[in-house]
Amino acid sequence: MKAVRVSFEESESVRKKLLFDSALDKTRKLVKKNGFIEIPVTESFDEFEFTIVEQDSPEYYLQKQTLVSSLNIPVSEKKLLPRGWNILGDIVIVTLNERLEHRRKEIGEALLCLYPGCKTVLLDRGISGQMRQPMREIIAGNGTETIHKERGCLYMLDAMRIMFSQGNLAEKERMSKLGRNETVVDMFAGIGYFSIPMAVHSKPKKIISIEINPVSFYYLKENIKLNKVGDIVESVSGDCSKLTPRNVADRVIMGYLDGQEYLPHGIDALLPGGILHYHEAVPEAVENRPVERIMEASGIQGRHAHIMSVRRIKKYAPGVWHVVVDAIIK
Repeated sequence: MKAVRVSFEESESVRKKLLFDSALDKTRKLVKKNGFIEIPVTESFDEFEFTIVEQDSPEYYLQKQTLVSSLNIPVSEKKLLPRGWNILGDIVIVTLNERLEHRRKEIGEALLCLYPGCKTVLLDRGISGQMRQPMREIIAGNGTETIHKERGCLYMLDAMRIMFSQGNLAEKERMSKLGRNETVVDMFAGIGYFSIPMAVHSKPKKIISIEINPVSFYYLKENIKLNKVGDIVESVSGDCSKLTPRNVADRVIMGYLDGQEYLPHGIDALLPGGILHYHEAVPEAVENRPVERIMEASGIQGRHAHIMSVRRIKKYAPGVWHVVVDAIIK
């Protein structure tokens, strides 16, 4: 393998020249030997102004392995490989093109090799049901319970049975700065997606977190203990339409994207002048729909809503946005 031998003083300028001329072999390291620096060059390089030597034992950089390079499959299938995946705690969650389903075990093992700190790879096939339960399969490793860390908060969950959206991080961060010294009602609390960061960072007086899914409720209680916020967060198991308290809250969070029928209960929980954070999945063609729903539900209850903001959080589906409306309810 060819290399150019130069003095230490001129090594950097020569390296830059070789790089500019596309003659530098980037797969090998520069080597210090017998008081000189050996700079690796391509086999076609041949210029008389430099002293060229042959390296019998060249030192190579470790090439960063990729999913494509680690799999021995046809090129036509490599083109279908996913470009990204989610890592939740020590679990990798990946979605595959249906034409790669027969390779799922190989792909799962390859991902575990790429991420030695992870224990399991789950193939994700979407969600089902009103409670948005994931449809997943273990394709490598074992064990699906994990602890995910996000902005100073810990979330224990079973990734096989619980959804955890990493796409609304900015909204969770925003909510973590609100509610100081307030009483907050978190309807559809899940495992504490909003309750936990708010309790950890903003320290409200009290958060009443309501969740109907028994699996999510179990992890909500575990996360309250894990984050040491039991003095702030009260967990309530059951239906928000029956268990949401009335006239107690300075702030109400409605994080369920299909919760319009619960709006009267969210509004009823607020003290005059309280703030509602209402989430909805909204088609672009009717983007003003959540605002209209808040105005209508408030009017029916003899109250007035002042819209503070309407924000797009992320794309939920083609032509559909996850939207959050902040409103003061008087």
